[in-house]
Amino acid sequence: MENLQNQLVAWRRDFHKYPELGFLEMRTASIVADTLEKLGFELLLGKEVMKPDSCMGKPGMDKTRSHLEWARANGAIEKYLPHFEDGYTAVVGVLDSNTPGPTVAYRVDMDALPISESESDAHLPNHRGFRSSNNNMHACGHDVHTSIGLGLATLISENKENIRGRIKLIFQPAEEGARGAKSMVDAGVVDDVDYFIASHIGLGVPFNQFIASNNGFLASSKLDVKFTGVSSHAGAHPEEGKNAMLAAVTAVSNLHSIPRHADGVTRVNVGELHSGSGRNIIPGTAELKMELRGETTELNEYMKNYAEEIIRGAALMHQIDYNIDTVGEAIGAEGSPELADILKQCADKSGMISQSQTNSIKASEDATYFIDAVQKRRGYATYCVFGTDLAAGHHNEKFDIHEDSMMSAVQVLFETAKALTHE
Repeated sequence: MENLQNQLVAWRRDFHKYPELGFLEMRTASIVADTLEKLGFELLLGKEVMKPDSCMGKPGMDKTRSHLEWARANGAIEKYLPHFEDGYTAVVGVLDSNTPGPTVAYRVDMDALPISESESDAHLPNHRGFRSSNNNMHACGHDVHTSIGLGLATLISENKENIRGRIKLIFQPAEEGARGAKSMVDAGVVDDVDYFIASHIGLGVPFNQFIASNNGFLASSKLDVKFTGVSSHAGAHPEEGKNAMLAAVTAVSNLHSIPRHADGVTRVNVGELHSGSGRNIIPGTAELKMELRGETTELNEYMKNYAEEIIRGAALMHQIDYNIDTVGEAIGAEGSPELADILKQCADKSGMISQSQTNSIKASEDATYFIDAVQKRRGYATYCVFGTDLAAGHHNEKFDIHEDSMMSAVQVLFETAKALTHE
Protein backbone atom coordinates (compact mmCIF):
# COMPACT_ATOMS: atom_id res chain seq x y z
CA MET A 1 0.00 0.00 0.00
CA GLU A 2 2.93 2.36 0.57
CA ASN A 3 3.82 2.22 -3.12
CA LEU A 4 0.25 3.12 -4.08
CA GLN A 5 0.18 5.94 -1.55
CA ASN A 6 3.34 7.38 -3.12
CA GLN A 7 1.83 6.97 -6.59
CA LEU A 8 -1.34 8.76 -5.51
CA VAL A 9 0.70 11.71 -4.30
CA ALA A 10 2.72 11.74 -7.52
CA TRP A 11 -0.42 11.68 -9.69
CA ARG A 12 -2.12 14.34 -7.63
CA ARG A 13 0.84 16.72 -7.68
CA ASP A 14 1.31 16.24 -11.42
CA PHE A 15 -2.35 16.97 -12.19
CA HIS A 16 -2.25 19.91 -9.78
CA LYS A 17 0.72 21.45 -11.57
CA TYR A 18 -0.95 21.19 -14.98
CA PRO A 19 -4.60 22.19 -14.43
CA GLU A 20 -7.02 22.25 -17.35
CA LEU A 21 -10.45 23.86 -17.61
CA GLY A 22 -13.64 22.08 -18.62
CA PHE A 23 -13.66 20.40 -22.05
CA LEU A 24 -9.93 21.15 -22.29
CA GLU A 25 -8.65 18.31 -20.05
CA MET A 26 -6.53 16.88 -22.89
CA ARG A 27 -3.30 16.30 -20.99
CA THR A 28 -5.16 14.92 -17.98
CA ALA A 29 -7.39 12.65 -20.08
CA SER A 30 -4.44 11.30 -22.06
CA ILE A 31 -2.61 10.30 -18.86
CA VAL A 32 -5.79 8.75 -17.44
CA ALA A 33 -6.35 6.76 -20.65
CA ASP A 34 -2.76 5.57 -20.77
CA THR A 35 -2.84 4.46 -17.13
CA LEU A 36 -6.15 2.63 -17.49
CA GLU A 37 -5.05 0.84 -20.65
CA LYS A 38 -1.86 -0.36 -18.96
CA LEU A 39 -3.96 -1.66 -16.08
CA GLY A 40 -6.02 -3.78 -18.47
CA PHE A 41 -9.15 -1.66 -18.78
CA GLU A 42 -11.03 -1.37 -22.07
CA LEU A 43 -11.12 2.29 -23.12
CA LEU A 44 -14.03 4.38 -24.38
CA LEU A 45 -12.90 7.90 -25.26
CA GLY A 46 -14.20 11.29 -26.33
CA LYS A 47 -17.26 11.19 -28.57
CA GLU A 48 -17.69 7.47 -27.85
CA VAL A 49 -18.99 8.50 -24.42
CA MET A 50 -20.19 12.09 -25.01
CA LYS A 51 -23.11 13.41 -27.04
CA PRO A 52 -21.81 16.64 -28.64
CA ASP A 53 -25.25 18.31 -28.79
CA SER A 54 -25.62 17.92 -25.03
CA CYS A 55 -22.38 19.70 -24.11
CA MET A 56 -23.01 23.07 -22.47
CA GLY A 57 -20.66 26.05 -22.30
CA LYS A 58 -18.02 24.39 -24.46
CA PRO A 59 -15.08 26.65 -25.46
CA GLY A 60 -14.77 27.71 -29.11
CA MET A 61 -12.42 25.96 -31.50
CA ASP A 62 -9.76 28.70 -31.38
CA LYS A 63 -9.37 28.24 -27.63
CA THR A 64 -9.56 24.48 -27.99
CA ARG A 65 -6.83 24.36 -30.67
CA SER A 66 -4.62 26.67 -28.65
CA HIS A 67 -4.96 24.46 -25.60
CA LEU A 68 -4.16 21.37 -27.64
CA GLU A 69 -0.75 22.85 -28.36
CA TRP A 70 -0.30 23.68 -24.67
CA ALA A 71 -1.17 20.08 -23.76
CA ARG A 72 1.35 18.73 -26.29
CA ALA A 73 4.05 21.01 -24.90
CA ASN A 74 3.33 19.96 -21.32
CA GLY A 75 3.43 16.18 -21.35
CA ALA A 76 0.20 14.99 -22.97
CA ILE A 77 0.46 11.47 -24.42
CA GLU A 78 0.17 11.89 -28.16
CA LYS A 79 -1.36 8.46 -28.79
CA TYR A 80 -4.67 9.54 -27.26
CA LEU A 81 -4.91 13.19 -28.35
CA PRO A 82 -6.86 12.50 -31.57
CA HIS A 83 -9.78 11.45 -29.34
CA PHE A 84 -9.64 14.67 -27.31
CA GLU A 85 -8.39 17.38 -29.70
CA ASP A 86 -11.89 18.75 -30.40
CA GLY A 87 -12.62 19.20 -26.70
CA TYR A 88 -14.52 15.98 -26.02
CA THR A 89 -12.32 14.86 -23.15
CA ALA A 90 -14.23 12.13 -21.32
CA VAL A 91 -12.63 8.79 -20.49
CA VAL A 92 -14.43 5.61 -19.45
CA GLY A 93 -12.49 2.52 -18.41
CA VAL A 94 -14.30 -0.83 -18.34
CA LEU A 95 -13.09 -4.00 -16.66
CA ASP A 96 -15.19 -7.10 -17.30
CA SER A 97 -14.54 -10.03 -14.97
CA ASN A 98 -16.35 -12.36 -17.39
CA THR A 99 -18.32 -13.71 -14.46
CA PRO A 100 -22.00 -13.06 -13.64
CA GLY A 101 -22.59 -9.95 -11.58
CA PRO A 102 -23.79 -6.34 -11.63
CA THR A 103 -22.21 -3.35 -13.33
CA VAL A 104 -20.79 -0.88 -10.80
CA ALA A 105 -19.77 2.61 -11.95
CA TYR A 106 -17.60 5.18 -10.22
CA ARG A 107 -17.50 8.78 -11.40
CA VAL A 108 -14.69 11.27 -10.78
CA ASP A 109 -14.24 14.72 -12.34
CA MET A 110 -11.07 16.18 -13.88
CA ASP A 111 -11.45 19.93 -14.54
CA ALA A 112 -9.87 22.91 -12.82
CA LEU A 113 -11.01 26.49 -12.19
CA PRO A 114 -9.95 29.86 -13.66
CA ILE A 115 -8.24 30.91 -10.42
CA SER A 116 -4.65 32.12 -10.06
CA GLU A 117 -3.01 30.02 -7.36
CA SER A 118 -1.35 31.57 -4.31
CA GLU A 119 2.38 32.25 -4.52
CA SER A 120 2.76 32.39 -0.75
CA ASP A 121 5.68 30.42 0.70
CA ALA A 122 3.24 29.04 3.26
CA HIS A 123 1.15 27.49 0.49
CA LEU A 124 2.34 23.88 0.27
CA PRO A 125 2.00 23.40 -3.52
CA ASN A 126 4.15 26.50 -4.04
CA HIS A 127 6.64 25.50 -1.33
CA ARG A 128 6.95 21.93 -2.70
CA GLY A 129 7.15 22.95 -6.35
CA PHE A 130 3.82 21.74 -7.73
CA ARG A 131 1.97 25.05 -7.87
CA SER A 132 -0.08 25.56 -11.04
CA SER A 133 2.07 26.18 -14.11
CA ASN A 134 -0.60 28.38 -15.73
CA ASN A 135 -3.29 30.81 -14.59
CA ASN A 136 -5.77 28.07 -13.67
CA MET A 137 -5.93 26.03 -10.48
CA HIS A 138 -7.30 22.81 -9.02
CA ALA A 139 -9.05 24.72 -6.25
CA CYS A 140 -11.83 22.18 -5.71
CA GLY A 141 -9.90 18.92 -5.52
CA HIS A 142 -10.57 17.43 -8.94
CA ASP A 143 -6.87 16.61 -9.23
CA VAL A 144 -7.41 14.54 -6.09
CA HIS A 145 -10.53 12.90 -7.51
CA THR A 146 -8.74 11.91 -10.72
CA SER A 147 -5.90 10.40 -8.68
CA ILE A 148 -8.35 8.49 -6.47
CA GLY A 149 -9.98 7.11 -9.63
CA LEU A 150 -6.62 5.86 -10.89
CA GLY A 151 -5.82 4.42 -7.46
CA LEU A 152 -9.11 2.53 -7.49
CA ALA A 153 -8.31 1.25 -10.99
CA THR A 154 -4.96 0.00 -9.69
CA LEU A 155 -6.45 -1.98 -6.80
CA ILE A 156 -9.17 -3.45 -9.01
CA SER A 157 -6.61 -4.49 -11.63
CA GLU A 158 -4.37 -6.09 -9.01
CA ASN A 159 -7.25 -7.95 -7.36
CA LYS A 160 -9.41 -9.10 -10.26
CA GLU A 161 -10.17 -12.35 -8.52
CA ASN A 162 -12.19 -10.40 -5.93
CA ILE A 163 -14.42 -8.76 -8.55
CA ARG A 164 -17.48 -10.16 -10.30
CA GLY A 165 -19.57 -8.48 -13.00
CA ARG A 166 -18.23 -5.28 -14.56
CA ILE A 167 -16.57 -2.13 -13.27
CA LYS A 168 -16.93 1.18 -15.08
CA LEU A 169 -14.67 4.09 -14.14
CA ILE A 170 -16.07 7.37 -15.46
CA PHE A 171 -13.65 10.30 -15.74
CA GLN A 172 -15.90 13.27 -16.46
CA PRO A 173 -14.90 16.63 -17.93
CA ALA A 174 -16.42 20.02 -17.14
CA GLU A 175 -18.11 19.47 -13.79
CA GLU A 176 -17.46 23.10 -12.86
CA GLY A 177 -20.41 25.06 -14.16
CA ALA A 178 -22.40 21.80 -14.41
CA ARG A 179 -21.58 21.27 -18.08
CA GLY A 180 -20.21 17.81 -18.79
CA ALA A 181 -22.30 15.07 -17.17
CA LYS A 182 -25.44 15.44 -19.27
CA SER A 183 -23.53 14.74 -22.48
CA MET A 184 -22.26 11.45 -21.02
CA VAL A 185 -25.68 10.42 -19.72
CA ASP A 186 -27.25 11.23 -23.11
CA ALA A 187 -24.53 9.09 -24.76
CA GLY A 188 -25.73 6.12 -22.70
CA VAL A 189 -22.73 5.75 -20.40
CA VAL A 190 -24.82 4.55 -17.45
CA ASP A 191 -27.58 2.75 -19.35
CA ASP A 192 -26.21 -0.62 -18.15
CA VAL A 193 -25.25 0.47 -14.62
CA ASP A 194 -26.77 -1.18 -11.55
CA TYR A 195 -24.82 0.77 -8.92
CA PHE A 196 -23.42 4.27 -9.36
CA ILE A 197 -21.10 6.10 -6.95
CA ALA A 198 -19.83 9.66 -7.30
CA SER A 199 -17.47 11.10 -4.70
CA HIS A 200 -15.88 14.34 -3.55
CA ILE A 201 -13.10 15.32 -1.19
CA GLY A 202 -13.61 17.88 1.57
CA LEU A 203 -16.84 19.91 1.50
CA GLY A 204 -16.39 20.72 5.17
CA VAL A 205 -16.16 17.09 6.30
CA PRO A 206 -13.20 16.53 8.70
CA PHE A 207 -10.26 14.24 8.01
CA ASN A 208 -10.99 10.48 8.33
CA GLN A 209 -14.74 11.05 8.31
CA PHE A 210 -17.11 9.85 5.61
CA ILE A 211 -20.63 10.65 4.44
CA ALA A 212 -22.20 7.86 2.40
CA SER A 213 -24.97 9.93 0.83
CA ASN A 214 -24.55 13.68 0.49
CA ASN A 215 -28.03 14.95 -0.44
CA GLY A 216 -29.41 18.44 -0.71
CA PHE A 217 -27.79 19.52 -3.98
CA LEU A 218 -29.62 22.40 -5.62
CA ALA A 219 -30.77 22.12 -9.21
CA SER A 220 -29.19 24.94 -11.20
CA SER A 221 -29.12 26.75 -14.55
CA LYS A 222 -26.18 28.86 -15.73
CA LEU A 223 -27.17 31.49 -18.31
CA ASP A 224 -25.19 33.84 -20.55
CA VAL A 225 -27.35 36.72 -21.77
CA LYS A 226 -26.54 39.20 -24.53
CA PHE A 227 -28.53 42.36 -25.25
CA THR A 228 -27.98 43.91 -28.68
CA GLY A 229 -29.09 47.48 -29.38
CA VAL A 230 -27.69 50.36 -31.42
CA SER A 231 -24.68 52.52 -30.57
CA SER A 232 -24.91 56.24 -31.08
CA HIS A 233 -23.31 59.55 -30.07
CA ALA A 234 -24.76 60.39 -26.67
CA GLY A 235 -24.64 64.13 -27.28
CA ALA A 236 -25.31 64.62 -30.98
CA HIS A 237 -27.90 61.89 -31.69
CA PRO A 238 -29.11 60.13 -28.55
CA GLU A 239 -32.48 59.40 -30.17
CA GLU A 240 -30.75 57.10 -32.67
CA GLY A 241 -29.34 54.87 -29.96
CA LYS A 242 -30.89 51.77 -28.41
CA ASN A 243 -29.24 51.42 -25.01
CA ALA A 244 -28.32 47.81 -24.30
CA MET A 245 -26.81 48.73 -20.93
CA LEU A 246 -30.13 50.09 -19.68
CA ALA A 247 -31.85 46.87 -20.71
CA ALA A 248 -29.23 44.84 -18.84
CA VAL A 249 -29.49 46.98 -15.70
CA THR A 250 -33.28 46.75 -15.81
CA ALA A 251 -32.99 42.98 -16.07
CA VAL A 252 -30.49 42.68 -13.23
CA SER A 253 -32.63 44.75 -10.88
CA ASN A 254 -35.71 42.69 -11.57
CA LEU A 255 -33.94 39.32 -11.62
CA HIS A 256 -32.94 39.83 -8.01
CA SER A 257 -36.60 40.59 -7.23
CA ILE A 258 -38.01 37.24 -8.39
CA PRO A 259 -40.48 36.11 -5.69
CA ARG A 260 -39.22 33.19 -3.64
CA HIS A 261 -41.31 30.03 -3.54
CA ALA A 262 -43.18 28.38 -0.67
CA ASP A 263 -42.10 24.91 -1.77
CA GLY A 264 -38.40 25.34 -1.01
CA VAL A 265 -35.11 27.17 -1.33
CA THR A 266 -34.34 29.23 -4.44
CA ARG A 267 -31.34 31.34 -5.49
CA VAL A 268 -30.48 33.90 -8.17
CA ASN A 269 -27.23 35.72 -8.82
CA VAL A 270 -25.90 37.91 -11.61
CA GLY A 271 -22.16 37.58 -11.25
CA GLU A 272 -20.92 39.57 -14.25
CA LEU A 273 -22.19 42.52 -16.29
CA HIS A 274 -20.14 44.00 -19.13
CA SER A 275 -21.18 46.97 -21.26
CA GLY A 276 -20.02 50.28 -22.67
CA SER A 277 -16.96 51.64 -24.42
CA GLY A 278 -16.94 55.38 -23.64
CA ARG A 279 -18.73 58.09 -21.64
CA ASN A 280 -20.16 59.72 -24.79
CA ILE A 281 -21.28 56.52 -26.51
CA ILE A 282 -24.68 54.91 -26.03
CA PRO A 283 -23.75 51.24 -25.51
CA GLY A 284 -25.01 48.97 -28.26
CA THR A 285 -24.28 45.68 -26.47
CA ALA A 286 -24.36 44.36 -22.93
CA GLU A 287 -23.58 40.90 -21.63
CA LEU A 288 -24.31 39.33 -18.29
CA LYS A 289 -23.54 35.97 -16.69
CA MET A 290 -25.97 34.63 -14.14
CA GLU A 291 -27.14 31.53 -12.36
CA LEU A 292 -30.36 30.25 -10.87
CA ARG A 293 -30.85 27.47 -8.32
CA GLY A 294 -33.72 25.62 -6.76
CA GLU A 295 -34.08 22.98 -4.05
CA THR A 296 -35.76 20.78 -6.64
CA THR A 297 -35.65 20.58 -10.43
CA GLU A 298 -39.18 22.03 -10.47
CA LEU A 299 -38.18 25.03 -8.36
CA ASN A 300 -35.20 25.69 -10.60
CA GLU A 301 -37.53 25.61 -13.64
CA TYR A 302 -39.77 28.13 -11.88
CA MET A 303 -36.79 30.45 -11.42
CA LYS A 304 -35.55 29.94 -14.98
CA ASN A 305 -38.93 30.61 -16.59
CA TYR A 306 -39.41 33.73 -14.47
CA ALA A 307 -35.91 34.97 -15.35
CA GLU A 308 -36.46 34.46 -19.07
CA GLU A 309 -39.65 36.55 -18.93
CA ILE A 310 -37.81 39.35 -17.09
CA ILE A 311 -35.02 39.35 -19.68
CA ARG A 312 -37.54 39.40 -22.53
CA GLY A 313 -39.45 42.26 -20.89
CA ALA A 314 -36.29 44.34 -20.37
CA ALA A 315 -35.37 43.93 -24.04
CA LEU A 316 -38.87 44.94 -25.18
CA MET A 317 -38.87 47.96 -22.89
CA HIS A 318 -35.70 49.30 -24.48
CA GLN A 319 -36.53 48.12 -28.03
CA ILE A 320 -33.53 45.86 -28.45
CA ASP A 321 -32.77 42.21 -29.21
CA TYR A 322 -31.59 39.59 -26.74
CA ASN A 323 -30.20 36.07 -26.66
CA ILE A 324 -30.09 33.57 -23.78
CA ASP A 325 -27.58 30.71 -23.85
CA THR A 326 -27.78 27.94 -21.25
CA VAL A 327 -24.12 27.14 -20.57
CA GLY A 328 -24.57 24.76 -17.66
CA GLU A 329 -27.32 22.93 -15.85
CA ALA A 330 -27.87 20.45 -13.04
CA ILE A 331 -30.98 18.73 -11.76
CA GLY A 332 -32.03 17.70 -8.29
CA ALA A 333 -31.44 14.18 -6.96
CA GLU A 334 -31.03 12.21 -3.74
CA GLY A 335 -28.96 9.15 -3.03
CA SER A 336 -30.34 5.64 -2.61
CA PRO A 337 -30.42 4.73 1.12
CA GLU A 338 -29.82 1.05 0.38
CA LEU A 339 -26.53 1.84 -1.38
CA ALA A 340 -25.55 4.38 1.26
CA ASP A 341 -25.86 1.70 3.94
CA ILE A 342 -23.43 -0.55 2.05
CA LEU A 343 -20.93 2.29 1.63
CA LYS A 344 -21.16 3.12 5.32
CA GLN A 345 -20.38 -0.50 6.21
CA CYS A 346 -17.33 -0.42 3.94
CA ALA A 347 -16.13 2.85 5.49
CA ASP A 348 -16.62 1.45 9.00
CA LYS A 349 -14.59 -1.61 7.99
CA SER A 350 -11.80 0.69 6.80
CA GLY A 351 -11.69 2.50 10.14
CA MET A 352 -13.35 5.76 9.09
CA ILE A 353 -15.90 7.64 11.18
CA SER A 354 -18.98 7.49 8.98
CA GLN A 355 -22.60 8.54 8.72
CA SER A 356 -25.24 7.39 6.27
CA GLN A 357 -26.41 10.71 4.93
CA THR A 358 -26.65 14.47 5.27
CA ASN A 359 -29.46 16.58 3.87
CA SER A 360 -28.05 20.06 4.41
CA ILE A 361 -28.34 22.39 1.41
CA LYS A 362 -25.15 22.40 -0.64
CA ALA A 363 -24.11 23.87 -3.97
CA SER A 364 -24.98 22.20 -7.27
CA GLU A 365 -23.47 19.13 -8.96
CA ASP A 366 -24.13 17.65 -12.38
CA ALA A 367 -23.44 14.13 -11.09
CA THR A 368 -27.16 14.36 -10.35
CA TYR A 369 -27.79 13.54 -14.04
CA PHE A 370 -26.01 10.19 -13.53
CA ILE A 371 -27.84 9.55 -10.26
CA ASP A 372 -31.22 10.30 -11.79
CA ALA A 373 -30.57 8.16 -14.88
CA VAL A 374 -29.48 5.13 -12.87
CA GLN A 375 -32.36 5.39 -10.41
CA LYS A 376 -34.89 5.70 -13.25
CA ARG A 377 -33.65 2.28 -14.43
CA ARG A 378 -34.30 0.99 -10.89
CA GLY A 379 -30.62 0.99 -10.08
CA TYR A 380 -29.00 2.50 -6.99
CA ALA A 381 -26.88 5.64 -6.85
CA THR A 382 -25.24 7.92 -4.32
CA TYR A 383 -22.85 10.82 -3.92
CA CYS A 384 -20.38 10.30 -1.06
CA VAL A 385 -17.86 12.61 0.60
CA PHE A 386 -14.41 11.80 2.00
CA GLY A 387 -13.31 14.20 4.69
CA THR A 388 -9.95 15.96 4.73
CA ASP A 389 -8.14 18.85 6.37
CA LEU A 390 -8.26 21.93 4.13
CA ALA A 391 -5.74 24.76 4.02
CA ALA A 392 -8.52 27.01 2.70
CA GLY A 393 -12.06 26.60 1.40
CA HIS A 394 -13.05 25.28 -1.98
CA HIS A 395 -12.57 27.70 -4.90
CA ASN A 396 -9.94 29.62 -2.93
CA GLU A 397 -6.42 30.42 -4.23
CA LYS A 398 -4.91 28.71 -1.15
CA PHE A 399 -6.97 25.51 -1.40
CA ASP A 400 -5.01 22.37 -0.49
CA ILE A 401 -5.83 18.98 1.07
CA HIS A 402 -4.37 16.40 3.44
CA GLU A 403 -2.87 13.95 0.96
CA ASP A 404 -3.32 10.96 3.28
CA SER A 405 -7.05 11.30 2.59
CA MET A 406 -6.57 9.80 -0.87
CA MET A 407 -5.50 6.33 0.24
CA SER A 408 -8.45 6.07 2.62
CA ALA A 409 -10.83 6.99 -0.19
CA VAL A 410 -9.31 4.42 -2.55
CA GLN A 411 -9.59 1.68 0.06
CA VAL A 412 -13.24 2.43 0.83
CA LEU A 413 -14.20 2.54 -2.84
CA PHE A 414 -12.36 -0.72 -3.48
CA GLU A 415 -14.24 -2.35 -0.60
CA THR A 416 -17.50 -1.20 -2.19
CA ALA A 417 -16.43 -2.75 -5.52
CA LYS A 418 -15.91 -6.11 -3.84
CA ALA A 419 -19.12 -5.88 -1.83
CA LEU A 420 -21.38 -4.70 -4.65
CA THR A 421 -20.15 -7.10 -7.31
CA HIS A 422 -20.96 -9.99 -4.99
CA GLU A 423 -24.48 -8.76 -4.20
